[in-house]
Amino acid sequence: MLSDITIGQYVHSNSIVHILDPRIKIIITIILITSLFLIGNFWGFAIFLGFNLIVIKLSQLPIKKVLRGLKPILFLVLLTLILHIFMTRGGEVLFQWKFLRIESEGLFTGTFMASRILLLIMFTSILTLTTSPLQLTDGIEYILKPFKKIGVPASEISMMMTIALRFIPTLMEEAEKIMKAQKARGADFESGNIIQRAKNLIPLLVPLFISAFRRADELALAMESRCYQGGKQRTRLHIMKLATRDIIALLLSIGLAVLVSFF
Repeated sequence: MLSDITIGQYVHSNSIVHILDPRIKIIITIILITSLFLIGNFWGFAIFLGFNLIVIKLSQLPIKKVLRGLKPILFLVLLTLILHIFMTRGGEVLFQWKFLRIESEGLFTGTFMASRILLLIMFTSILTLTTSPLQLTDGIEYILKPFKKIGVPASEISMMMTIALRFIPTLMEEAEKIMKAQKARGADFESGNIIQRAKNLIPLLVPLFISAFRRADELALAMESRCYQGGKQRTRLHIMKLATRDIIALLLSIGLAVLVSFF
């Protein structure tokens, strides 16, 4: 399960999606995620899914890797689906047994919300899979730069967000090593009910948190030793410049957002 988390991972490639300006990719992601919450029926989701598949094809990402990233949230998706099915009332009664009742409105709402969550995670994972942490930092900092006038620390915020994304796969790898080490000593993380499994994870969380704090302390010392001061007087090796392909991608995304918002 831990190895299936794709958020924060970067897959190197020279595809058209990889070479897009990171600022444009972040803006496109914000626009399309917003439009995703404006969709009112499954036709809009179908168009959005088709767009996702086209982007995955253009980015040369393995479709299995993108879909594997959905596994960690399947529990949340199923929980959302079940809660809506049995709690939302309205429409025709499809099934009833004692106090359990499934109505058409609950089935529709549950499926609708589950589809929205899956599409949301799928599309946002494409951003991190096709954009390096350094590019994400520069893109977020540039987008937040206008807010510096009102005291928003754009450089620090972008750095924190990028470090958090970058440390996700590192911590997952560390958790995998700790889990394997404890399994070799007789620990059992798979048997028992949900409550028992949650209790079995406590010996895993303690060393994982200790490792995370140690890595954070080492990173802070490394940044201080290099006199890191956020965005003050910083220069960049690669200057971001908008190209024609970036404008085209942005216009296509805006057109898609407008299109799906009418569904």
